[in-house]
Amino acid sequence: MFFFLTVVQAIVAAALVGVILMQRSEGGGLGIGGSPSGMMSARGAADFLTKTTKILAILFVVLSIVLAAVAVETSSTSTIESTIDRNVTPVQNDPLAPLAGDGLDGDPPVSPVPETNDDPLSGATR
Repeated sequence: MFFFLTVVQAIVAAALVGVILMQRSEGGGLGIGGSPSGMMSARGAADFLTKTTKILAILFVVLSIVLAAVAVETSSTSTIESTIDRNVTPVQNDPLAPLAGDGLDGDPPVSPVPETNDDPLSGATR
């Protein structure tokens, strides 16, 4: 059922693209501009293409909604499956734990920089 509706959706989409591309781009497809009425006139063809576009667009949207509903029905299950393992043992040597007294990779810690006012530009004001 899902595959059949998907094929119908693809055919409707291709037909919709074809009908849209056949319409005049300067507003002729919207019914603007006129000539004698009749089915084989330019206005009659534009009206036909406009109606066909509207029908195909509605069919496309309806098929999209139906396909979404069918996809939910076929993929939903009655039980919720969980793959989360809740029995996790804590790590003994946590690499993200703060280092206590040691530097990175076992190096000795770096001594802090003394705070002195040795700025060479500190007295350079205008």
